[in-house]
Amino acid sequence: MKIIGTGSALPQKEISNDMLAGFLETSDSWITTRTGIHTRRLLSTETLRELATKAAQAALASSGLQASEIDYLICSNVANSYVSPSLGSILLGTLGCVCPTFDLNGACAGLVYSLDIADSFLKTGRARNILVVAAEQPSRFCNWHDRATSVLFGDGAAAMVVTEGKGFRDFRLTGVPHTDVMYYKRSLEPTPFDRVEERTTPLVMEGREVFRIAVESCINDVDVLLQRNGLTGADIDKYLLHQANMRIIECIREHLEQPREKFPTNIQKYGNTSSASVGILIDELSRAGELKDGQTLMISTFGGGFVTAAAILDWSAIQY
Repeated sequence: MKIIGTGSALPQKEISNDMLAGFLETSDSWITTRTGIHTRRLLSTETLRELATKAAQAALASSGLQASEIDYLICSNVANSYVSPSLGSILLGTLGCVCPTFDLNGACAGLVYSLDIADSFLKTGRARNILVVAAEQPSRFCNWHDRATSVLFGDGAAAMVVTEGKGFRDFRLTGVPHTDVMYYKRSLEPTPFDRVEERTTPLVMEGREVFRIAVESCINDVDVLLQRNGLTGADIDKYLLHQANMRIIECIREHLEQPREKFPTNIQKYGNTSSASVGILIDELSRAGELKDGQTLMISTFGGGFVTAAAILDWSAIQY
């Protein structure tokens, strides 16, 4: 499987750390030191559907395919205004696609989970051209009186068109039960028979434990993929990691003993955009010409659950 088109979209509204300090007990220094984040983009007048549509249209345009040529649409999304229909179903209408679709909630690892499924569909001949969209609005998960979580996130969308060909060498997906360290709960509609008390709980995150699990899991995934494919850390041209926290990225880099230039980041501008994060990074790097034909890339992501997803691919340059 290879990527033949990429796209991304971000909200227009940019929120600085100083703006957050206007109503939270925090400061630019406090946020930057702990996370590396300076600004983030948050939805205000736009909708998540609009962002997802823009990202998908950009990916289709760069792939040279029409919406009618897409055989499957896989949408990575944790939460949006609709429970049903799926976000993917909504996108079919805005894009003009007529194909099967489903939403996948793989938390922040959802994009790579979706790519792994797409790879399986292609290998079994179930589809030829697949559109993968990751669209997230984590700003709506948070308690905006809690500086520990609300300062971390931004909204955004990314998309990729994939087809048959040489590109992805290998995937590694894992899941371990750590649901208590990071979760967001929404109450459902009551029934006359329900006797279990429910309430919406904004994002709960045990920061230190999430940090530890993220670093250990990512390092393990990268090490396994390198060994399984007969590679060393030096053989990878770019490490494209989930943009959750600059300190997490730095810990992983130090373990691998690789130079900083191999670890591009955009978390400082956008915050943690959940499953869209790596897709946005890939789109930006590709359009800037920073991903060269024949480079070997390592993608590594992690998210609540606790789930991880990593992949190795040989990059083919895209003409935009």
